[in-house]
Amino acid sequence: MRDLPGWAARLRAERRERLWTQRDMARQLAEAADARTRDRLPERESLIRMIKDWEAGRHQPKDPYRVLYSRAFDIEETELFSEPQTLAGRAPAEILNALLRQPDPLSPTTGSKRRRLGESTVEDLTARVHSVRLADDVIAGKDLIRPAFRELDAAVRAYRQSTYTETVGRALLTVIGEFAQIAGWVASDAGEHQKAAHTYRLGIRAAHEAGDRTLESNLIGSLAYQVANVGDPQEATELARTAVEVAGPSAPARARALAWDRLAWADTRAGQAQEAMRALGKAETSLADHGDEEEPGYLYWVDANELKIMEARAYTELRRPLRAVPLLTEVLSQYDATHTREFALYLSWLAVALADANEPEEAARTAARLLDLSADVASDRTARRVAVALERLKPYRDVPQVRELLASARHVDISAPEGE
Repeated sequence: MRDLPGWAARLRAERRERLWTQRDMARQLAEAADARTRDRLPERESLIRMIKDWEAGRHQPKDPYRVLYSRAFDIEETELFSEPQTLAGRAPAEILNALLRQPDPLSPTTGSKRRRLGESTVEDLTARVHSVRLADDVIAGKDLIRPAFRELDAAVRAYRQSTYTETVGRALLTVIGEFAQIAGWVASDAGEHQKAAHTYRLGIRAAHEAGDRTLESNLIGSLAYQVANVGDPQEATELARTAVEVAGPSAPARARALAWDRLAWADTRAGQAQEAMRALGKAETSLADHGDEEEPGYLYWVDANELKIMEARAYTELRRPLRAVPLLTEVLSQYDATHTREFALYLSWLAVALADANEPEEAARTAARLLDLSADVASDRTARRVAVALERLKPYRDVPQVRELLASARHVDISAPEGE
């Protein structure tokens, strides 16, 4: 990546240090303004475009934006805009420190009489989190988000309002981390991306305090995956590399494979094809080590087919459809169709790959099946992929099958950004 002016690199780095999106940054600038200045600020979307230009180094902010940035970051204006700095990727240790540098949401409450919790409570919560995880296989995010967060909140309250041994306390933190991972995943599927990010960070803190590096890696990787889809791909690659680093060589094989898988997708979204192929190779090598080793239950879904799906998605995103189509066709031929959301998502990638391979008729047939399956699926991920598939077919609107499909899908909003 090219070097940026020091001030542009600093604006971007300070924003990312706080895990703010560019939309968050626009809101922070508005909140930093007094009433008179706020009335003179442009519309939010225009301000976001200005932030993108500033961070790309196209031109430097002028008053009042320099002052607003200084207030939002709590950094002197001269330091923010004058200190030399080049753009460089942050090391995993820096990323992890930033993720953990926040008020502790797990500190004990005071006042009320505390009940004593034992191993039976941990066993009950462990069973409940696994139930939510299995429910996610067949229930979409918008339908599952309320019960998932109800369970997470109950686990956090139990930890904060009770007493327990050190061993039970660590086990409770692990359960909270697992609840946070699945609740964050559900929130992301429901389109609640900010809620998901905050939930992942809660889980990262819990897993870190429990000393559970495998779970910590899984949570950081989940956050990286979301950022790759709806945020800054470069930030996603930093998070995903951190997940690989935190897992380390001693993590269970499927945990290492999942961390590399997340990095492959982040690299793909960042347009780094060689790095993505290398990460996919590392994921496959890691999975090959899987045997009878002890591993967390949440890794049950990581298998060769999932890695093939990610490989096919990477090829599709990188516009290599001749490699993607056979992989997707093979996996879909044996995939459990009761997992409607995932089946629809994978069909969307096949439809896009077929369109890129100049097979519009087959792409239209696949997209029609996608529309049928996704009609009753309350998933933001699926809605985004439907929009992408239809948009990719628009250049073929003169083909009868495509024209008929697009006419039947006029109600679908195709303005959704790409991603899963």
